[in-house]
Amino acid sequence: MNYATHATPAGPFMVVADGDGVVHAAGWTTDPEALLALVAAPLRPAALRGRREVGAASRALEAYLAGDLAAVDAVPVRQASGPLVERGWAVLRELAPGAPVTYADLAERCGRPGAARAAAAACGRNAVALYVPCHRVVRTGGALGGYRWGLDVKRALLAHEARWA
Repeated sequence: MNYATHATPAGPFMVVADGDGVVHAAGWTTDPEALLALVAAPLRPAALRGRREVGAASRALEAYLAGDLAAVDAVPVRQASGPLVERGWAVLRELAPGAPVTYADLAERCGRPGAARAAAAACGRNAVALYVPCHRVVRTGGALGGYRWGLDVKRALLAHEARWA
C-alpha cells in the first residue's frame, strides 16, 4: 500500500491508497502510522511505501482544492465496520458540498431518525477524511461539533466549500 502527503491550506494531508487507487485512510497528518491505526484490522496493510502521489486520489484532492468540489466523490474508498456505520459512510458520500447537515439529519437520511449519536459515531469512525466528507455534519443550531483533525480544519473545509459551492 502507498501513501502520499500533500500541502493544503489546512495543513499537510496524507492519503493511504492501495495499488488500485482505493483509499483506505486519509487525514491531516504527516504520520503514516497514525493513519494506519485508523484502518480496520482486516484491511490494514503490512507495509506502507511513501510516494509523491497516489493516482486518482491525489489528482482529485488537487481538483477539490482548485474548486472542483465534486472531484473527491468519484474516488473509491474502502472501510469496514458494522452495517449502521457503513450506511452512515455511504450517506456521507451523498452530502452536497456547501450545505452542511446536522447529526440528526444524517441519522434520518440513514433511515434511523432519532439516532443522532449513531450518526456521530459514523463520523467519528471515518478513516477516509475528505473522500467521505464527515466535515459536512454539524450540531443542531450550527455549532461545528467535533472533528478528528481539529475544528480549524473543519472550519477551513466548510469555508472552502461555501466559497466554491
